[in-house]
Amino acid sequence: MSTQRSEQLTAEQRAALEAELAALEGPRRTEVIQAIKTAREHGDLSENFEYHAAKNEQGFLEARIRTLRERLAHAVSVDESSVPEGQAGTGSIVDLEDDTGERMEVEISSVGGPGTVSPESPLGRALIGRRAGDHVQVHAPRGSWKARIVSVSRR
Repeated sequence: MSTQRSEQLTAEQRAALEAELAALEGPRRTEVIQAIKTAREHGDLSENFEYHAAKNEQGFLEARIRTLRERLAHAVSVDESSVPEGQAGTGSIVDLEDDTGERMEVEISSVGGPGTVSPESPLGRALIGRRAGDHVQVHAPRGSWKARIVSVSRR
């Protein structure tokens, strides 16, 4: 029984995950298999660092492939045009300014990566449905903080 929650993905976010999966299942998997084959040719496997490193790499690769397949199988596609113009939602890029005047730009995305926040994160939940000019209170594990939404845009 799976306890996986469905995550919302824009078409662009789904394409990014599919591209990563294709790269891992294709060229990356081939590289790891070749590394294992080459390491086996060096002889005694019990003391063969290259072999153990390649097998470890293969385990991480296969785990990531399983994770991506599971995420894509349970993902719900979000129609970005259904979100009103100027309202934050999955796929939105939000420019924020906190009480000290510090600014940050984040993309609301389940895919992850630099500059992204998950829609399920404290910041993501605070931003969803909000507009430029709105003030948000973020209740994070390390404490609460306030910010003003400067702008909401799409790619």
